[in-house]
Amino acid sequence: MSDLKKFRLINKIEGFSFIILLFIAMPLKYMFGFPIATKIAGMIHGILFIGFILQLVASSQSVPFSKKESFLFFVMSLVPFGSFYTDKIYAIKYAIKEVS
Repeated sequence: MSDLKKFRLINKIEGFSFIILLFIAMPLKYMFGFPIATKIAGMIHGILFIGFILQLVASSQSVPFSKKESFLFFVMSLVPFGSFYTDKIYAIKYAIKEVS
């Protein structure tokens, strides 16, 4: 699997884990009194976020992403639903390169 495909995969998985943490685990903790939800979802998301950063570095060396793109991808991973916007940018800009 190419670094770009790995980046796209980890980007989506990390994005979903962030959404689960924010919109499922945090309401379970603060509205329903289940603090274990954020501990589990937070740990999973943290591990996936580290994997995302490592894959971003690997992809930025092999593609190469520009420094501006790498910074944008990092910042968008900190914003809810930002990973999905990153995937749109990736699909538009790198789709031609992935086909060949």
